[in-house]
Amino acid sequence: MSEDLNQVEVKSFEVGDKVTGQVTKVEEKQVFVDVKESKLDGIIPISELSSLHIEKASDAVQVGDQLELEVLKVEEEAIILSKRKVDAEKAWDSLEQKFQSGEIFEAEVKDVVKGGLVVDLGVRGFVPASLVETYFVEDFSDYKGRTLTFKIVELDKEKNRLILSHRAVVEEEKGKQRLDRLQSIQAGDVIEGTVQRITDFGAFVDIGGIDGLVHISQLSHEHVNKPTDVVHEGQKVQVKVLSVDRDHERISLSIKETQPGPWANIVEKVPKGSVLTGTVKRLVSYGAFVEVFPGVEGLVHISQIAHKHIATPHEVLKEGQEVKVKVLDVNEQEQRLSLSIKDLLDKNVEENIDYELPEETKGFQLGEVIGDKLKNLRK
Repeated sequence: MSEDLNQVEVKSFEVGDKVTGQVTKVEEKQVFVDVKESKLDGIIPISELSSLHIEKASDAVQVGDQLELEVLKVEEEAIILSKRKVDAEKAWDSLEQKFQSGEIFEAEVKDVVKGGLVVDLGVRGFVPASLVETYFVEDFSDYKGRTLTFKIVELDKEKNRLILSHRAVVEEEKGKQRLDRLQSIQAGDVIEGTVQRITDFGAFVDIGGIDGLVHISQLSHEHVNKPTDVVHEGQKVQVKVLSVDRDHERISLSIKETQPGPWANIVEKVPKGSVLTGTVKRLVSYGAFVEVFPGVEGLVHISQIAHKHIATPHEVLKEGQEVKVKVLDVNEQEQRLSLSIKDLLDKNVEENIDYELPEETKGFQLGEVIGDKLKNLRK
């Protein structure tokens, strides 16, 4: 009776068969397994323990572990088995689903190799250096042992090829943040941002996952020759949202609008009666506009240019000319400044006005004088 039972328990295995075994001994380069329904020892070479390179068998299994295995070879005294092939077969089905759905998952970086990272997903997954981060990484040594999020970007079971990307996950997350931010931001909002990039026409500022443009004209109340005169990359700045174009994902920002304007507290800067030095910016029929501070211009009415009557300001002033002016009136709310040049001039000596008469007139007067003298000599 016992002989019949022994015959039932013993089974002949063939290459490709799936078996279950318990680890009985772990050596450095191989593992011994007790295979059910077999009198032969089961042996798993270290190369068949994992899809990754391991230095010793104990890195993958321990005594007592129950393993699902595949028969690689049947010898007279042992069955050569593979844990790696069973793990890989199970893994490919799961990985195929992840690949088709675009699923994001976590995995530990098992090794750093030339050109990228290695991840164990039942099969060897490779992360090329260019697909690790959105920025350049010079040294990946501290990535070993780290858990990162990944997406499968390439899968080929026949070629045993599995390419992963952490960069794709980061970019996808940034894209979602960008859309959320674009929907939430409103014109008039004042927020903190970081200068990301500077161009000839302005600066791009990151305001939380999305960049907005501060045009050169919106960098400062003063005239700006080039943006680098005002801001630098990495600088934290306060910006005001001027407009949001959600269809084209464009945001216009202003640094200037968050700062006190040139007219702020102008009454304290230029009290009535004060004397300033300014530059003639524009000449018009009714007077001259003189800049006394960057962004602050006052009007010298034509009646306040000279004591003598003049037909146009062009008779005594020119654009770019430096002049001294007296403050007659200040209106901060309306941003108006009334100035006078005349009040600083001597009524008898107006240095800014050319009183010389035309050559024709001077010649006629000189003739009259000579004629009178000749008449006196004849007498």
